[in-house]
Amino acid sequence: MKSSSFTALMARLVAMAGLVVAGLAAGQTYPAKPIRIIVPYPAGGTSDILARALGPGITAALGQPVIVENKPGSTGNVGADFVAKAPADGYTLLLADIGSLAISPSIFPTLPFDPVKDFAPVLMVAYSPHLLAVNPALPAKDVKELIALAKSKPGALNFAVSGIGGANHLAGVDFALRTGIKWTYIPYKGGSQAIADVVGGQADVLFNGMLATWPMVQGGKLRALAISSTKRFAAAPDIPTVAESGVPGFETGSYQGIVAPAATPPAIVAKLHDIITKLLATPDLQERLVNAGAETRPGTSAEFGAFIRDEKVRWAKVVKESGEKFE
Repeated sequence: MKSSSFTALMARLVAMAGLVVAGLAAGQTYPAKPIRIIVPYPAGGTSDILARALGPGITAALGQPVIVENKPGSTGNVGADFVAKAPADGYTLLLADIGSLAISPSIFPTLPFDPVKDFAPVLMVAYSPHLLAVNPALPAKDVKELIALAKSKPGALNFAVSGIGGANHLAGVDFALRTGIKWTYIPYKGGSQAIADVVGGQADVLFNGMLATWPMVQGGKLRALAISSTKRFAAAPDIPTVAESGVPGFETGSYQGIVAPAATPPAIVAKLHDIITKLLATPDLQERLVNAGAETRPGTSAEFGAFIRDEKVRWAKVVKESGEKFE
């Protein structure tokens, strides 16, 4: 080997070793200041509820305040882009659903970030199935009646979505595609606002995360027709699944997870992963989530990354087949 080549190789090895040492050191000293969890939606939605449930436990484990900050806009893309471009030091995290992490690339051709390349997955936090719910005044008591009503008045039903291209929007698109119906999508800035308008009668129907929607059903302000999980949910055993209601194979939901900027040191990602995994296993948090209609889905960081990639492929197919224009 020539001297110059050997010198270059050694330089690269030394640089790599330096990065490893720096990463380990960062993991040992982290955190030294407050941590921000960015929720890319308004307060009151599923991601916001989860972030605020996790915050105190993370604070107790790490000894630093956890600040939940809402940065809504563009169906979660404003907040996601903010975190993608934040310093990769573990102090700015994103708690988002699968909409901004996997669906957005199929909806927004000029997306300013890459959900796969620009984030380091930490872990999936929870799964909250969508509830298919309607305003109680709507003359549809089950899924079959809703489909019949929508077919009798093509485009007349207003379907509330938490933002163009969000997970619940795509749930409505997939449902319409499978059943041959057409309804009019009404976009809002977040799930809480979409729920409020269906409750108020300004919109007729929605798919939305159970965590945020179930209390409205329990209070009689919404009528739940079906749930989007593959099997009936423990928190609502009397509500049939969409699949058993005549739409076989249908499954959607709000999958929430935490990611960090892509170059965040692996030692910090691992530290966050381990702490949040232990927190999700505590009986108190488990009970709170189950009672609210969600279930924890922790796994490895690599598994969460693979899930994001798989969902990206899945929803790209739905978008293409639907022919919908997401503008």
